Parts: sequence; C-alpha cells; structure tokens
Amino acid sequence: MTKRILSLCAAGAALVVAAVLALAAPAQAAQLSPVSGFGSNPGNLAMYAYRPDGLPSGAPAVVLLHGCGQDANGYFTNSGWRTFADRWRFALVIPQQNSGNNSTSCFNWFETGDISRGQGEAASIRAMVAYAVSTWGTAANRVYVSGLSAGGAMSAVMLATYPDVFAAGSVVAGIPYRCATSMVNAFSCMNPGVDKTPAQWGDLVRGAYSGYTGARPKVAVWHGTSDFTVATANANESRDQWTNVLGISASPTGTSALTGGTTLERYGNDQVRVYRVSGMGHGTPVDPGSAADQCGTAAAYFLDTICSAYHDATFFGLNTGGPTTPPTTTPPPTSGPCVTATNYAHVSAGRAYQQLGYVYARGSNQAMGLYNVFQTNALRQTGQNYWVVGC
Repeated sequence: MTKRILSLCAAGAALVVAAVLALAAPAQAAQLSPVSGFGSNPGNLAMYAYRPDGLPSGAPAVVLLHGCGQDANGYFTNSGWRTFADRWRFALVIPQQNSGNNSTSCFNWFETGDISRGQGEAASIRAMVAYAVSTWGTAANRVYVSGLSAGGAMSAVMLATYPDVFAAGSVVAGIPYRCATSMVNAFSCMNPGVDKTPAQWGDLVRGAYSGYTGARPKVAVWHGTSDFTVATANANESRDQWTNVLGISASPTGTSALTGGTTLERYGNDQVRVYRVSGMGHGTPVDPGSAADQCGTAAAYFLDTICSAYHDATFFGLNTGGPTTPPTTTPPPTSGPCVTATNYAHVSAGRAYQQLGYVYARGSNQAMGLYNVFQTNALRQTGQNYWVVGC
C-alpha cells in the first residue's frame, strides 16, 4: 500500500512538473513562412511573410524586394529588417521571383506588363499587401516598400503605380520608374544611366496612375559611390523624378554626415532623401552589431557600411508609431522663426530631442542625424512646440 501511495505521489509530482515546464516553455518563435492562396497572382510570384509573435492588429507592414540572384529568405536573413520588425512590431511581406519569370530571378522592372497598375508582378505584390490587411489586420494606411537593385527598381514601380497603397518607400541601388520598357534598353538604364529632365521623369510616374490626385509617398534613395553595376547617375535621376512628383525643389534643404562614410541629403519637408555611401559598391548597406542603429549580416550584396534598414524604418516613422496617412505634398509653411544650428544646440534649446544618439525635430519627429556639435540643420517653427526640418 505504501509503495502504491508513493508511486501515485511520484506520478502526481511528475505531472505537476510537466505542467509547469509546459507553461514555462516559450511560444514557438516566429519564422519566415510561405503564404499560399493570397489572391490574384498574374505575375506568378511567391509570397513569404514574417510576423513577430503577438503582433497587434493595426500594425504596419513593410514589403521587401530582393535583388537578382537572391531570394526571400536571403534578403530576410541578411538585410537587418527583422531586427526592427521585432523591436518596433511590424510585419514583413517578402515577394519572391522565380526563374520561370526571369532566368536570374530579377523582378521584371523593365517589362511594361509587369510595371503597370493592375498588371503582372506589380499586381501580384499589391495582392500580397491586400491579403496582409484583410487576413492579419495590418494597417492599410501604414504600408511601406524597400528593395535592392532590380528590387529597388521594383520598389519605384510600386510607389509609382500604387501611391494610394504605400505611405513611403526606399530605392536601394535602383533605377527610376519606367526608365526601361523592355530588356533592350534595360542595360543602358543600369549603366551609364539615362538622362531625362525632372519633368519627364515626373510625367512617367504621374502616367502610372492617370488622374490620381491624392497624397504621394515619400521616398528614400540609397546608392554607393563606387557602384559600377547600377551607375551612380541613377541616384540623381531618381531624386529628380521624386522631387518633381512631390512638387519640391531638387536642391537639398539639409545635408548631414552619417556613419559609414554616408552623406544624407534631405529635400523639401523631408519628403525625399538621398543617401550616398562613400566607396560602397553594389548592395544593401548593413552594419552588423548590437547597437541600436546597427543591423544585418555582411554577405554578397550586403555591404558592411551603415544599417539602411534602421534609417529607413525611422524615416517611415515605424519607431514612433508613424503617420496615420501618407504625407502631403504641401511645402513647409513660411511663417515662424527659422533657426540654423548644430544638433546639440537644437536639443539644448528644446527645438529637438535625442533618442539613442540620434536627433529628431520636436513635434514633427523628423530625423536630423547624429547628436553632436558637428551636424547642422535648419529648423522652422510651424506651431507651438512643433518644428520641421528645412527653411
């Protein structure tokens, strides 16, 4: 009898321990996963997605577009975007090209049937976004896009053809929208690049969604100064395209020096940015490490310079809750005082604040660069405790 009681007690204890261990065990970590049946797929693309555990309804979503010879998993693993999706709670949607569409797995940024609204690959990517909104409850007005090389060119396609869907985006080592409409002229767009007037570039975007009068997304352009695959002239042509579309000057309102030999130029009311990374070749800028502004893994076409994902995520507003609507094209107000000073002086005077070593304009939360006495910005006051970059 005693043995039976002891045996029952031992069994009960084992069950208790097992229950405690089950409760203590962490939930299965979120992983990049394939998504099937996401809707109309005229471009014959594959969809992958990453949703951090416990992602709340109404979270933002970022679409990531890989470069030639890459795939969804490689871009997810190395680009650094996962770091900030986990930190700031947003979903990643990662389309993947296949060799049946393009022998080198490039997105077809140069084919008219794939870069027009409602057609081909552009329509497939749009369907993925719609699926994320309807199925997972991500915010329809907080969708962003970023891509490298052919993916960067395709990022420009999505910003041009679906300005009603994307609040902002970044073009990394990419090409202006509709520079090429067939493979015949795609290579000349890549190198040496095609020179058009800002109005000509802007007309190509405006023609992508004829009659559209709503807000346009803001755009960041990244390019290495030693990129010999996609000529650096494309950075200027992209700048001319998007500043013209947004109705702002192609002369910068502010210039900042960042880490990794990077120069940041801001245009208008911080609606367009151009990042030029000194000495960098063709690839996505990453900066491996554990600091708040570091991310990614150095690999082929992931170049150890600066964490572009961090700067894009903050530019998109993902670290502060972000805008609830796409930015307007209205130029900054001319009323109110304008002050040009170092970032340190702006913070000391209360015109800006610093977070994790970076400075942001008070009220508008626009990024101003590093917190130091060397970087200078012009701030204009447009309301009580509200300052915007540029005068």
